[in-house]
Amino acid sequence: MAKQVVIQNPVINSPFVEPRWHFRFDDDGITDDIANGRRDSCYFVPIAQPRKKGPKQLLLDAEWTKDRIEENRMVNAIRRKVKTWREGRDSDDATRVTARLLEHWRRNDRFRRLFFCQIEAMETLIYITEVAKKYGDNAIENDLRDANADANPDLFRVACKMATGSGKTVVMAMLIAWQALNKFASKQDPRFTDSFLIVTPGITIRDRLRVLLPSDPSNYYRAMDIVPPDMLDQLGQARIIITNFHTFLHREKVKAGKLTKDILTQGKDAVPSAFTESEGEMVRRVCRGLGTGKELIVINDEAHHCYRRRVGGIEEKLTGDARIEAKKRDEAARVWISGLEAVQRKLGIKAV
Repeated sequence: MAKQVVIQNPVINSPFVEPRWHFRFDDDGITDDIANGRRDSCYFVPIAQPRKKGPKQLLLDAEWTKDRIEENRMVNAIRRKVKTWREGRDSDDATRVTARLLEHWRRNDRFRRLFFCQIEAMETLIYITEVAKKYGDNAIENDLRDANADANPDLFRVACKMATGSGKTVVMAMLIAWQALNKFASKQDPRFTDSFLIVTPGITIRDRLRVLLPSDPSNYYRAMDIVPPDMLDQLGQARIIITNFHTFLHREKVKAGKLTKDILTQGKDAVPSAFTESEGEMVRRVCRGLGTGKELIVINDEAHHCYRRRVGGIEEKLTGDARIEAKKRDEAARVWISGLEAVQRKLGIKAV
């Protein structure tokens, strides 16, 4: 059994600079020993062990011990490259718009300083999009595309994984500003777009994200000083739709009784049918206002709710209420990711 360690002062780094220290792990788990440098990105591997909790049950032993640590090699490689670029950045590496935004975000005299993790998230996206290929570094994008081809071949998905409370909504605003302002500056540049579909898991979160609309009185671009004042008006031209994933469900077009439907569809539960929206009609409804033939950027908030179980993956054996709840989650996830795939087929998605 790992010993219990109480860390009296867990905050040892400033949120505004790259972490300089971390608490060390040993064979028994976390310690209160402070090691120099930032902790490498890693994860803990849970090991299934039989416990006396009833017949044929297996519990995960998830102790955080040193022998369970696995390195996130791709993440650490990207971090190193972005750090090298950050510290020796050439003014011509990125576009003028991007350079100006980076300078604005990193200013120390801001009335609201941005966290290091917020700026690093954007630096990473900028490096992959604008900088890497300039220096012949295609490995990151190739690795991402290989991973996508294995998990979700119809969509190009990239995740910025950030801790709760670290300000993900601010990063969404930064991402929109970076993309849209670059598109306005260079209409023909295929790396950028001015059209965004933001998808949330529910109405409450959808309403909370109204701060991402430049027209909202409390928008983050002004309130959080994301964009220089002289660029705010131009940002208002961006096309932004905020919705919840339930809107991807095909709606009924014609009200009819069950017997009438069974007769006309010969008992088949086909979607679309004469009574429900086609895929194209659903996409046009959800994306109304984004135009046609646009290459969208989709931003999934709470993105862990959007998935499709991999064929041949490990299936967790559940019973009772847990099984019913898991089935509901899987169905909701299927609606979400299937909806995005429909948007990709009908309009085109640059990245999720």
